[in-house]
Amino acid sequence: MSFNINDTQPLVPINGLSLVHGRTDVPLLEWTIDQMLKDTVAKFPSHKAAVFRHQDLRYSWREFDFQVDLVAAGLMSQGIVKGDRVGIWSTNRAEWVLVQFATARIGAILVNINPAYRLVELEYSLNKVQCKALVTARAFRKSNYLDMLLELAPELKTCRHNELVSARLPHLKLVVALDTASDYCPGLMPYSQLILCGESFIPKYKSRLPEISRHLSQHDPINIQFTSGTTGLPKCATLTHRNLVNNSRFTAAYMEMTPNDLLCIPVPLYHCFGMVMAVLACVSTGCAMVFPSDHFDAGLTLEAVSEEQCTLLHGVPTMFIAELNHPELTRFKLKQLRSGIIAGAPCPVETMRQLSTKMNLTYLTIAYGMTETSPISFQTTMHDSIENRTETVGQIQPHLQCKVIDPEGNIVKVGEVGQLCTKGYSVMLGYWGDEAKTKDSIKDGWMETGDLATIDSKGYCRIVGRCKDMLIRGGENIYPREIEEYLFQHPKVESVQVFGVPDPLYGEESCAWILLKGGSEATVEEIKEFCRGRIAHYKVPRYIKFVNQFPMTVSGKVQKYLMREQMIEEIKSGAVTHQHHTHQPSHNTGISVASNTLVRVKVNGMLLPQAKL
Repeated sequence: MSFNINDTQPLVPINGLSLVHGRTDVPLLEWTIDQMLKDTVAKFPSHKAAVFRHQDLRYSWREFDFQVDLVAAGLMSQGIVKGDRVGIWSTNRAEWVLVQFATARIGAILVNINPAYRLVELEYSLNKVQCKALVTARAFRKSNYLDMLLELAPELKTCRHNELVSARLPHLKLVVALDTASDYCPGLMPYSQLILCGESFIPKYKSRLPEISRHLSQHDPINIQFTSGTTGLPKCATLTHRNLVNNSRFTAAYMEMTPNDLLCIPVPLYHCFGMVMAVLACVSTGCAMVFPSDHFDAGLTLEAVSEEQCTLLHGVPTMFIAELNHPELTRFKLKQLRSGIIAGAPCPVETMRQLSTKMNLTYLTIAYGMTETSPISFQTTMHDSIENRTETVGQIQPHLQCKVIDPEGNIVKVGEVGQLCTKGYSVMLGYWGDEAKTKDSIKDGWMETGDLATIDSKGYCRIVGRCKDMLIRGGENIYPREIEEYLFQHPKVESVQVFGVPDPLYGEESCAWILLKGGSEATVEEIKEFCRGRIAHYKVPRYIKFVNQFPMTVSGKVQKYLMREQMIEEIKSGAVTHQHHTHQPSHNTGISVASNTLVRVKVNGMLLPQAKL
């Protein structure tokens, strides 16, 4: 399964157009997820497989595989069969990963439910994909998952295990509760009881498994992930074994991941970053998985890296910045760190340099993609320059095609801006139960990403922004991402979002919402002076507002339309900007606390930036 990503074919654009093809000399694996796991177990049975520090659990690959069998047998004993949808609603923990592989082993479809979901989102998700079973945590922080479930399905208070008949959740039959006693509620099956059922059912399970395995195909749907947009209800991206096996394998290769590595995983499992780019990447190579906590905490992450001697570390920029800003950073042993993935938003050059000098992440890679493409399409290698690892998202991955098109669908010339589209093995089956949205997004096999991008003469891709975010000022096209990347260079700016607001003279004007680094102070004039003479005059933001927080969806995407609506009202009222502002950071995570004018939404204890994965 291993190959050298650096022994590559030329990945330059074709005929001067923004069209690139990935290498094809390395064959795709026609495996199911279970076949990939079994291959790793056979090769490295006694190697360290997984560490869940917050649960004090450690497994070798052989032990991990045995636990997967117990969960799979338990689910089978409750009537779960191939094609049934099994939801998982929890933060990071061992049971999440075991259910992931148990469902894959018997052909059930895992449904990732965002830990931040509440009543409306939960009801919609379970009914949209017709979940037959749900494995759920008891609670997370102030959110009591079981109370919400009982509100949606009060019938759980009187029914027996696996016999739920609910008016509001008509397809749900089995609810398995983690960390819950058997007398909590008659209709809830404690996870411990599911395992006991699995132990009793193992003989029948073992006799049936070969036949089940023969009927599994790499083309079967095996995972549903909800892709929350900035407006509207979430769409249900449906992914296959083939999608996930190959994308995780190629993503691992770009990090040069080996069986001797240990990857620290602070990113959430419900998201493709955790489930595919971390867990499945590890399984594809035999690399050990290390989970520092159930949700992101900078100190616990650094402690895990230090004590477990992790060589790889994943995260989004806000996570890495929080780690760099940790007051005890220098006491942790980080010299063994080498690489990992930073994704989700642009990484400023200075941040990348600090990650190299202070955390030894000299070979950190950048990755770009979207849930609908399994997720990664472009990635830098460990040996790309720091410029390419901060200004681009790398080159195209194997067995994919990508193009940049204009509004009429024509491929633009190299270096020109247009919408990025992806074609190949990684494109999802479609949106579950929504043929119209599938056809609108996938045309002749090409997945329209909705992202504005350029591809240069060497095949490196730059993400300029979102198609819907582009604004036109007096006939000039303005791409907010370009202004954001420039403002990132200001020494006081931690994060920035740029968007357009109506203007009677120019049609639209640009507005920047800026989050300052901890303890920093700045004025509107200071920011504008930083722009003057360095970027085109029409790109200098007309309006500037200092904030403590950006409005986010439950999946962590910035909601620019809410910023736009609020800004329009402030312009009308005359309260346009704050002329002076001091930002106080949250010392626990390095992520800003909410202002009193915005509703704060956290995802699994962290904030994921706006770019798709």
